[in-house]
Amino acid sequence: MLAIIGGRGLSQLANLKITHRQVMRTPYGEPSGAFLFGTLDHHEVIFLARHGYGHTIPPHLVNYRANLWALREQGVTEVVSVATVGGIRADLKPGVIVVPDQIIDYTHGRDSTFYEVRDKAYSNADFTLPYSSELRERILSSAVTAGQQFVDGGVYAATQGPRLDSIAEINRYERDGADMVGMTGMPETALAKELELHYATIAVVANHAAGRGDNTHRINMESVNATAEAAMERVRKVLECVVHCSVT
Repeated sequence: MLAIIGGRGLSQLANLKITHRQVMRTPYGEPSGAFLFGTLDHHEVIFLARHGYGHTIPPHLVNYRANLWALREQGVTEVVSVATVGGIRADLKPGVIVVPDQIIDYTHGRDSTFYEVRDKAYSNADFTLPYSSELRERILSSAVTAGQQFVDGGVYAATQGPRLDSIAEINRYERDGADMVGMTGMPETALAKELELHYATIAVVANHAAGRGDNTHRINMESVNATAEAAMERVRKVLECVVHCSVT
């Protein structure tokens, strides 16, 4: 089964026919909200709003472990994460949608692993390719089918938040090789890898990062929200194709 985790601008799926809602409990606490079970293009899907259905949970307080653990317990094998980012690379302008293939972690103090005790065997998750190649390819081919243009590949810089970054910080991420910046990519991506879930991200560029484009003095959050909201309609069309092509 496939699950969709929505971020800013995607706290609900208008094209999801909901069959029921269910509150989950896990050894790691409660997920961000009730799971929405339903069908998308006649295929079963679970939807979860990462920040809660009122967008009340900031990035550093999201219970990423509970979210992913509970999804796996419901039989989910594939997770598509939808998130907004700031564009660092010149061609990643507001409204562009990217399917990243690499990630750099700048977060701190988050519960970043399921291996937290000393008396149990652990394994080293292979993070060479952080995202599922198969799921990424399905997203990209679904974008073509849906007539939507997605950018293939890019490095996601995952930062702590909830504040936005300074120009100096964005310059640092660029020197490190990052193409976009967001706040929810980690530890979500790594935790999905530990659970052996097929995981990929659809990143909506909602704004130029600090010091880029027209954001030399401040970032207009009203514009960020409006851009994200408009782009999500395109994302929804692609998600229908992704679900339809699901084979697991």
